[in-house]
Amino acid sequence: MTINQQDLETLQSSESAINSDNIEEKLIEEDSVDITRLRTPIKIDLSPVYNFLGAHTTKAWVDAAIENLPMIIQDHANCEKKAAGTAMNLIFRYEFSYDLQRKLAQLIREEMLHYEQVLGIMNERGQEWKYLSAGRYAKGMLKHKRTYEPAAMVDVLIIGAFIEARSCERFAALAEVIDDERLAKYYRYLLKSESRHFEDYLALAQSLSDENIDERVAFFKEVEAELISSPDAELRFHSGTPA
Repeated sequence: MTINQQDLETLQSSESAINSDNIEEKLIEEDSVDITRLRTPIKIDLSPVYNFLGAHTTKAWVDAAIENLPMIIQDHANCEKKAAGTAMNLIFRYEFSYDLQRKLAQLIREEMLHYEQVLGIMNERGQEWKYLSAGRYAKGMLKHKRTYEPAAMVDVLIIGAFIEARSCERFAALAEVIDDERLAKYYRYLLKSESRHFEDYLALAQSLSDENIDERVAFFKEVEAELISSPDAELRFHSGTPA
């Protein structure tokens, strides 16, 4: 069977439209503010995250988080906003690295999308924004940051890796037990991006250092594990065991 020029142009036009629709659909699934249109991965291998962290979230924290879910949801929103703000500060301070600038730009875009999504969840639940003080977690790690460059930047990126890995681990823990299928589905959706963020941070940290960063990673692994395992008077998304 032969295809004339008009038929060929029609087929090409149809194929282009189909591809365009598929691309648009994929973008909606991956980048939509509407969480009902997000594609939730069937299964994500979190073993690299669990191996990277020095301690598991305790059942006591999970139980307390479920009992105080509105506060945990808002603190999650705060975390997304702070992550974007931190990346924005870094993008102005460290303009010498193309890879760093590109990764930070991507991170800002992604974190702000997540922030907007969590705001939408709060609005759907009729949850008003309330003042929440910052917990001890990030400060507890940043106080160990070196003060000279590029070591300071390396430490900031390593700390960022632990924050992202812990976020991922806690999304997974909450999704297992939360009595809200829509919210559980959203937390499972976040696992795909959060599970790779910590590795991106580590790769950037190593790229900025002439020395192997394993020793600093091991140091902050102990610091982070202590903050997560020890008694904590304030319940936050990254807080320790409830006191």
